[in-house]
Amino acid sequence: MTSAADLTTGRATALYVGALLGPSVLLLPGLAASLAGPASILAWSGLLVVSGLLAWIFSSLGTRLPGRGGVAAYTAAAFGPRAERAVTWCFLGGVSCGAPVVCLIGAAYVSRLLGGGHLATVLVATVLLVAVVALTLGGARASSTAQLVLVAVLIALIALAVVGSAPQAKAANWHPFAPHGWTGVGHASSVLMLSFVGWEAIAPLTARLHDPRRQLPRVITAAFVITSAVYLSLSVATIAVLGRNAGSPVPVADLLHLALGRAGGVIAAAAAIALTLAATNAYLTGAAEMVAGLRGQKRASERAAGSRRLQLGVAAAGVVLLGAAGAGLVTTAELVALPTAMFLTVYVGCTAAAARVLTGPVRSAAVLACAAVLLVLAFSGWAPLLALAVVAAAVGTRARPAGYREPAAISGLP
Repeated sequence: MTSAADLTTGRATALYVGALLGPSVLLLPGLAASLAGPASILAWSGLLVVSGLLAWIFSSLGTRLPGRGGVAAYTAAAFGPRAERAVTWCFLGGVSCGAPVVCLIGAAYVSRLLGGGHLATVLVATVLLVAVVALTLGGARASSTAQLVLVAVLIALIALAVVGSAPQAKAANWHPFAPHGWTGVGHASSVLMLSFVGWEAIAPLTARLHDPRRQLPRVITAAFVITSAVYLSLSVATIAVLGRNAGSPVPVADLLHLALGRAGGVIAAAAAIALTLAATNAYLTGAAEMVAGLRGQKRASERAAGSRRLQLGVAAAGVVLLGAAGAGLVTTAELVALPTAMFLTVYVGCTAAAARVLTGPVRSAAVLACAAVLLVLAFSGWAPLLALAVVAAAVGTRARPAGYREPAAISGLP
């Protein structure tokens, strides 16, 4: 008999698609085009292959180590508590650095609609970040149903943008194919990886499937096909339709404008705000739960106090990062590189762990995926240095406190 806690194949697929798609898809096709031109389609295609390998690896880890869901727990199973802390800290660092990036994405759509420039975008992003922190501190929390509804809206918007703008596509927009050289493809890959964070959510949810061996392959296949179609169709439309303007910070708004006129920009801005608030709320609440688990905080008062400190810290760090962006000290690509480098470091730890604890063909897939992630990390500029600093600090801390509980994975990423 199926219990209330069991996930149907359709519901599980929706959750996985929701974990993989987020506000980052509103920015990254344009950012990748600005870094690699039409050749960015190669970066998308290559990362989709890596995404498939990661899906296979994390589902195998969930089956091999049931009841130990979470990226930190898998790393611990292979390399011990120090590696576990390093992965956990990097995951939290990615979440913390990702919050202002998500707010910047939503702000760009609002700013474009109102005719503002770069400084206006940063100011709107700061307002969004402060607003969502205030909402989260007040106890607001987006439900999984609301998250899935927003993802469904996002998919519908992208489909409308791609199909509606298709008549404007021109073959000439694919030339020159690699205006920034082949290294541009590597740089584009390093920022696009942020779109593929989310497969780690498969692992802890595996235990909620009534028949994992039968359901999981179907869920993974469906989620992979849906997300691949979304990413590839949007990246192709961005290049083929927008041409020289493909490097726009708001490619979906530009495509919707061609499809629907001014109403397209309004719809895109409204959706961007909703997605930004929901995703950032998921960041903050999920990160708070992970920190509470790490510190062994069981009392409600302790968890609430820890959550307030974390969220205020994320807000302060976000304001600093956005201020640096407003002052021209960092570019949008560099801001995106920060959380991406953190998550890539997490994936290095997890794929290396999989190569050690798994057997058979999936072990070979883990080795290949680890090498691919390291290659992408090499094109991330100076951001990996910050990830290394986080790893060093984590390794140097004391052992896990008494009462420690394994943290659950955070879903709802960008």
